[in-house]
Amino acid sequence: QVQLVESGGGLVQAGGSLRLSCAASGRTFSTYTMGWFRQLIGKEREFVAAISWSGGNTYYADSVEGRFTVSRDNAKNTVYLQMNSLRPEDTAVYCCAAGSPGSAAFAVQSRLRYNYWGQGTQVTVST
Repeated sequence: QVQLVESGGGLVQAGGSLRLSCAASGRTFSTYTMGWFRQLIGKEREFVAAISWSGGNTYYADSVEGRFTVSRDNAKNTVYLQMNSLRPEDTAVYCCAAGSPGSAAFAVQSRLRYNYWGQGTQVTVST
């Protein structure tokens, strides 16, 4: 079992930055791929970024490539999402997830491949 708790969300102006954190409990954190997803009310949860268990592979949605950076510290059981050049369309609830989707991009980007989810943290980007 893995429990995930996100933090770092808030209100920021367009062009600004935020750093999200996801703290995990459980000894097996370092064995999981960690993903970040975001969701607007009434819409499906969409993939944002992911990082393999070792940190050696990272994956990004086209919409955030070059602006967001995912990283992890297995010693601290924490995964991060550095978000720069934020846009109003980045406004959403951001959730982290843990799973073993394999290494194929289509699988890593699928919310169905993740077993554990945090409650999420709200990110609001104003114009």
